[in-house]
Order: sequence, then structure tokens, then C-alpha cells
Amino acid sequence: MANTDNKYPLLSTIDSPADLRKLPVEELPRVCQEIREFLIEELSVHPGHFASSMGAVELTVALHYVFDTPYDRIVWDVGHQAYGHKLLTGRRDRFSTNRTLGGLCGFPTPKESEYDTFTAGHASNSISAALGMAVASAMQHDQPPRHVIAVIGDASISGGLAFEGLNNAANTPNNLLVILNDNDMSIDENVGSLNSYLSNLTTSKKYNNFRYKLYRFLKHLGLANDSIKGRILRFNNSVKSLISNEQNIFEGLNIRYFGPFDGNDLLRLISVLQDIKDMQGPRLLHLRTIKGKGYEPAEKNPSEWHAPGKFDIHTGERLDNIEDNSQKPPKYQEVFGETLLQLAKKDPKIVAISAAMLSGTSISIMQKEMPDRVFDVGISEGHAVTFAGGLAKDGMKPVVGIYSSFLQRAYDHIIHDVCIQKLHVTFCIDRGGIVGEDGATHHGLLDLAYLNAVPNLIVSAPADPATLRNLMYTALECQDAPFAIRYPRGSCGTLDWDTPMTSQPIGKGRMLSQGTDVMLLSIGTISEECTKAVAMAAEKGVSCAHYDMIFLKPIDEDMLRNAANTGKPIITVEDGTLNGGLGSAVAPWLLRHGYHNPMAMLGIDDKFVEHGTVAQLKQLNGIDPESITRQIIKSAGK
Repeated sequence: MANTDNKYPLLSTIDSPADLRKLPVEELPRVCQEIREFLIEELSVHPGHFASSMGAVELTVALHYVFDTPYDRIVWDVGHQAYGHKLLTGRRDRFSTNRTLGGLCGFPTPKESEYDTFTAGHASNSISAALGMAVASAMQHDQPPRHVIAVIGDASISGGLAFEGLNNAANTPNNLLVILNDNDMSIDENVGSLNSYLSNLTTSKKYNNFRYKLYRFLKHLGLANDSIKGRILRFNNSVKSLISNEQNIFEGLNIRYFGPFDGNDLLRLISVLQDIKDMQGPRLLHLRTIKGKGYEPAEKNPSEWHAPGKFDIHTGERLDNIEDNSQKPPKYQEVFGETLLQLAKKDPKIVAISAAMLSGTSISIMQKEMPDRVFDVGISEGHAVTFAGGLAKDGMKPVVGIYSSFLQRAYDHIIHDVCIQKLHVTFCIDRGGIVGEDGATHHGLLDLAYLNAVPNLIVSAPADPATLRNLMYTALECQDAPFAIRYPRGSCGTLDWDTPMTSQPIGKGRMLSQGTDVMLLSIGTISEECTKAVAMAAEKGVSCAHYDMIFLKPIDEDMLRNAANTGKPIITVEDGTLNGGLGSAVAPWLLRHGYHNPMAMLGIDDKFVEHGTVAQLKQLNGIDPESITRQIIKSAGK
């Protein structure tokens, strides 16, 4: 960015947290202001996660000021809140490359910086990871003693893994500090009794001020030490519970609780961190922050400003909203949401379940009209699936709408709590395939492979919105078995999506075009690239048949037999991993049935795919139209 020295006189001098720590404390509020100004300017033209990072600016500055990073470890949860962290850790001048091919990752990643201590892309893992680091440091007798801090926010504390980590922290010798960045939000509004509980904790400022003064006084007298800490803590918790008639859930685990404090009060926050940084034993610091702080439109509507895209700094107008959306094809998730509502209106047994992603999955469309039949369970994908199993066991027809990469966390629940019992649960899997700028933690490249291994589960992927609607109708009204439907992020490609729904025969695909030289088999919306490739190959004199398989399991054996009987080369194409996907299903079928057609498999190799645009990543991984065309011509021997 040009002229950063003039625009940001303090921030431009900070190339590492060591530079930050050279500043007098009274300069730090200005650093926070410059970070916010920088983020507003950059993210208005280079979109990313906006509101969470804006709310966490003071926390970020305070952490790097009080702790000796990177020796001391900060473990971010999710990473939505870590843009300020990137600016302070040597990545300011490259921030304009955020979420672009070859540029900075949108989330913390150890591959990018030593200050990024652990992969952060999915929620609720920070406490467990940080506890492991704290225990490792103690076992290796690191000197000086290493501080480890888990920063968990955006409702990630509601995830089951977070509580498993807290429970283990309470029963394992450690000095972990957990910072709960409580902004009342995940992506959609935070839900559940835990949110209500955190919003109404009775720990007052007067109580905390008294406790800190008493602690420092006892420590000065040599009366506060490890030998009596446990007894004091238990007595303190008992007295407070008696007076307030409320048990603190964290102190109930014997985790020392501090707060809630104003997490946007920088100087107070620095003082608190300095007070508690060297305390022994697990501690939890509860901070209340304002998501989107420093930019009024984001403060007023934090959900819409979680990741707003490009926007006008002065008016707050989101530039996507200026376009005439009536002339734009809807996104696949919107087709899903509208279709779900249409089906639910006709069948009172249909209910929908979201894991803190009502708007992202478009289940919000049904929620607006049927709020009593929609359940947002928070960041709890495993629970969402088992909850659906319970609903199905007693006669309901639950639809579980979850992003592909997040459904990975519920794999055992899919197997144990749905498929073993062959329960009527429909999994509508959003963001299948390459998703683009969010990178390795968010691509939905493993779903077809990991679902294909599960008995009793029907696995499908529509090539277009009409097939998506037919599959939903079939799953909910024509079947009584677990059914997975996988579709991508982004536009469905047509305004004419609201087609009549009909039953889709299970395990049956369709021929999209005939050909004599090569047999091309695809599954899902990669069909669009394949159709273009077939046309391009025809221009070069190669005749290619194109089969849309629709189902990975049960696979269309008649269609495979027809393709194999030609004796011609077979190419499979998929927007997912080759290990366990369509190609891995077709190849052994051919061998088992005595066919020896030449075969090529196009898809994602055994690797994690980084961030970039969808088009760029498809090209790099050989599943764009040009790459598919080259393979068709090569297979045809022309």
C-alpha cells in the first residue's frame, strides 16, 4: 500500500511485536485506531472477514504487548479475529494479497509465520491445542517459563471440543490462560443457553476489583502460593455461589475465572493481563467486545458484516447490494433453501437443522416462515447429526444443512448415530468441492470419499439446480434411508431454477452427450467444465460421450457397463479428492467385471489445496475445461 508511513505513522514502524513493545503504553490506543483504519481501507477493496477482527483490535494489541511472542504462544480459534495479529507480525505490507493465490492465507497458519502457532480455520480447537503446548512446555522445562494463551471467540466456546479441552485443563497440571472473546455472535446470532449464561454472569466490576486488590495484597505478604491456592479457590467459589445463588460454570471446573471485562478498554485490559499472566494453574479471562467496533455500519449489523465483500468506506454501502440481483442466478444454497421451504410446506414432518450457519446454508429461508421447525444448534456439528438421528428415530424427516468441511467433524455421528440404524436423515452438504479464497481448511474436497465408505448411505451430487431439487424431493418423499446431497458454493447458473420436482431413480445417471472416441464420466457440477471440454474436443475432431453419474453410491452399473462395452478409453472427472472418489469407485468396478479399458482420472491429488479463486484452483489442479480437453485428446490418441 502506498504512503503507509504518512497514513499510519505508528503502524508503519511495527514490523514485529518487539517493535510494538518499544512503544509507551499511552501510544497504544493510537496504534489500535491505525489498525482499524488500515483494515477498513484494505478490506473495502480486498474482501475478507471484517467485523470479528475489528472487534478484537485492543485484545490483539494487548496480547502482543504483554506477552513475549513468538516465544509465548497465542493460539487463535477460527482465525476470523486475527487480521490485526497479521498486521503486527510482519505481514502488513503483504496484507493486500490476503486470500489471493500465492498471497496471505485468510486464517492463521504455521506455514506462513512463526507467530501463527496452530492451524485455525474450524471452530473450538484452540483450548485443546493450547493445553497441549502448555503441557509440552512444562514437560520440557522451558526457561523462562513459556506462557500459552488460547483466544476463543465468535461463539466457538459452544463447540463440544472446547468443553473437552476445558475439562482436561481442569484435571491436568498446567498454566494455560484461556481468553473468551465474547461478542455475542458467531456468524449468525449466537444461540443456546450458554450464550444466555455468558451474557448474564453476575461477576461484577466491584467484585473483580476487590479480588485483584486482595490477591496482590496476599501475594505481597507471601500468603498467596500454590500450596493454598486450591483451597482458597474452592472457598472463594463457594462463597460467591452462596451470595449470588449462581455457580460459575468455569469455576465449577476449578478453572480460575476473571471477568467479564470490557475487551475494548485497552489500558484496563493490559493491566488485567499483567496481573494474571504469571498466576499458576488454568485461568479463563472473559472479555466482552463489540463485533465490528470502530465502523458504525458493522457495529449496527455484525452478521452482515462478518464477511461483507467490497464496500464503500464513506457510505457503508456493500457493493454487492448495488447490483440488480433480480437478474442474477441464485446461489446453490438459495436453491436448496427455497426448495426446502416448498417441500416443508407440503410435509409437516420435515424439519431443518443448522450448526450456526442459518444464513450461510439458506436454512434461514425456512426459518422465517416456520421458526418452530428449524433448529440452530450452534457450533456443534456432531450434536446436529445425532439430534437429527433422534428426530428420525421417532418419525420426523430431518434435513441437516452443513458445509462440507465442517461436516467432517461429525463423521462418527454419521456412522454410529444415523447409518448403522439406517435412519431417514437427509444431509444437504453445502460448499462441496473447491470453494476458493478461504483455502485448505474450507475446501469441500473429501466429502464424496469419506461418505462413500459408509454403509447404508446414499451419496449423490447434482450437476444442476433441477437435479438438486429432484434429489431433495427423492430423499425426503421417496426414500426412508440416509441420503447425502452434495453441491457447491456459488451461482447455480440459471434464472430458470424453480422447476417441477420429480423422483430421481436411485443409482441412475444420465447421458448428456453421445460420442465414439472417449467415454467421459463426471459427478456434480464439474459437469459444466466437462460439457465445455467435450465441445472443445469436438472442434479438434474428437468425439466424446459424456455421462453424468449423479450417484456415487449406489453407482450406475448399467451406465458403467455401457461405457466399458465400447472398449474405448474412460475418463472420470470430479471436483474432489481422487482417493476414494468417483475414479476410485469406477476403476475397481471395471477390474471386477473383467474390463480393461484405458482409464484416466482427473480430480484433486493427495494434497491440501491452498487459497485462490475457484477458476485459478481448478486450472492448477487440472479440472478446468482446457485441462479436461487435453486429456480427452490424449486418451483418444489424437
